[in-house]
Formats: sequence, structure tokens, C-alpha cells
Amino acid sequence: MICTLMVSMMLCISCDNNDDDTSRGNWTDRSVFDGTPRSNAFSFMIDNNGYMGTGYDGDDYLTDFWQYDMNGDFWVQKAAFPGTPRSSASAFAIDNKGYAGLGYDGDNELGDFWEYDVATNSWTQKASFAGTPRYEAVGFAGNGFGYLGTGYDGDNDKKDFWRYNPTTDEWTELVGFGGQKRRGGIAFNLNDKVYLGTGESNGLFVDDFWEFDTATEQWTKLRDLDDDDDYRVMRSFGTGFAINGLGYIATGYNVGAIGTVWEYSPGTDTWEEVTGLEAAIRQDAISFSNGTRGLVLLGRTGNLYLDDNYELFPQEEYNEDD
Repeated sequence: MICTLMVSMMLCISCDNNDDDTSRGNWTDRSVFDGTPRSNAFSFMIDNNGYMGTGYDGDDYLTDFWQYDMNGDFWVQKAAFPGTPRSSASAFAIDNKGYAGLGYDGDNELGDFWEYDVATNSWTQKASFAGTPRYEAVGFAGNGFGYLGTGYDGDNDKKDFWRYNPTTDEWTELVGFGGQKRRGGIAFNLNDKVYLGTGESNGLFVDDFWEFDTATEQWTKLRDLDDDDDYRVMRSFGTGFAINGLGYIATGYNVGAIGTVWEYSPGTDTWEEVTGLEAAIRQDAISFSNGTRGLVLLGRTGNLYLDDNYELFPQEEYNEDD
């Protein structure tokens, strides 16, 4: 009875996401994840297929690895991640290969790094991350390279960034990021630029927001996430994705799990709230995006671990009956 009441309350809180002036944005449920409900998985996208693996289910750290076919709306289990079971790993994709590593195994921060070959459904261990082992770091790719930075190494929140060269299997430290230290931040790619923000450090939510040019590897500071009194973008452990030239930050943690979604316009450097996730509020979710479609899935709310999967249609008018 208590569990049923708790779930009902969380679902009602999710409904409150739509009890404001937000009238744009609609959600449609997609194929529920076939595996164990979990939070803190890693994910990356190749063509129209999303890939995700590892994570924590409330009892165990995991190694299973899955493909989601966005066009067909179904799941296929793939070769398991061969490293130590973990959560809060980081990942990115370059061409037709995915890369994943770092994370936390319940006792130790990790720094190993692995390559997944879609064509052969196989994993190969690569050069370990050159920074300190850590988890809750941000990963992204651009211009043929991968990038990892920020996170928590067991002693300190971090703000360093490293470039990975898949051709030489080498890591190089970058300079020039003037932002705050953070764990649990997000990044999304838009038009050959990467946008990075959110997260927390020293018990506070960070408010800075940055653009990274993958061609020049230069950082540009943008408007703070609390620059406008109406903005409620700040959070940690959310997820970020892009749809048709606009960026989205969804779900996460701010005093508690949240379901709100904010849309970023790079042309004006402004934010607008759209319909919140029409499901249980959550943190530690993942997202899939191919540039024209975006989905939010998995995560947890309190001790409830989730396996649901929802697609956002941000330009549709909100319809509570969908």
C-alpha cells in the first residue's frame, strides 16, 4: 500500500509539470526497455540506433549492453560491456564506433576506456583515460575526436577536459575551459558546436553555460542559466539532446527529482520551458537523439528504478489525452 501510494504521488507530481502556462510540447511513449530498470547508464547514438549499457538497478552494478532501433521502436541485446560492472560512466560515438569508460563500481572510481564496433558487435579495450579516474563526467564528440571532462574523482570535483584521438589511441589535455567544476553536468551537439552546462559542486547547482567549437577547440561563455528570473534550468543529473537545431535539457535533480524540460535556442542564447516529461519525475536518465528526434528513458525517482521510454515532439501543442 505504501509503495503504491508513493508511486501514485510521484506520477501526480509529474503531471504538475503541465499545470502551468506551458502549452507547447507533447510526449509519446515508446517501446519499454527490455532489460532491467536502472539509472546512471551510459548512452551514445549511431545513425538511427541508440546504444546504452551498464548502470545501477538498486542492488547491482551492471554490464549488459543494448541497441534501440529508433525507426522500428524495438530493443536488441548486444555483446556485454567487458569492463568492471559500473554506473555513471561516460560515452560518445565517432563514425560507426562507440566509446565508453570511466564510472564507479561501488568502491572505486574508474579510468578504463573501451571501443564498441557496430559491424562486429565486439568490444576492444583502448588506452585508459589520461586524467584522474572519475565518474559523472561529461562526454561528447566532434570533428573526428572524442572529449571527456568534469566529473568527480573521489576527492575533488573536476573541470579539466581531454581529447581522445581514435586514430592514434591517445589522450591530450585541453586548456581554455573557464567554467566551474561540476559533477552530473550535460552536453548536447548543435550545428558543429557543443553546449555544456548544469551540474553541481560544493553542494550548489552551477549556473554557467558554455559553447565549445569542435573545429577550433575554443570555449565561449554564454548567458548564465539563471540570467532571467523566469529560468528554472539549473539542475544536476539531467540529460541533454538536440532536435532540429534546438537543444533540450530534461529531468534531473533540484532539491528532488524533477521532470521539467527546457528548450535552448542558439541563435538568441535564450531558454523556453516546454511540456515536462509526461511520466514519473526522475534523475539519472539517459536520452537518444539523431538530430531530428529525441527520447528520454530510464533513470530513477527515489528508490524506484525505471525502464520506460518517451519521445518528445516539442513543436506540437500539448495534449493531455495523448
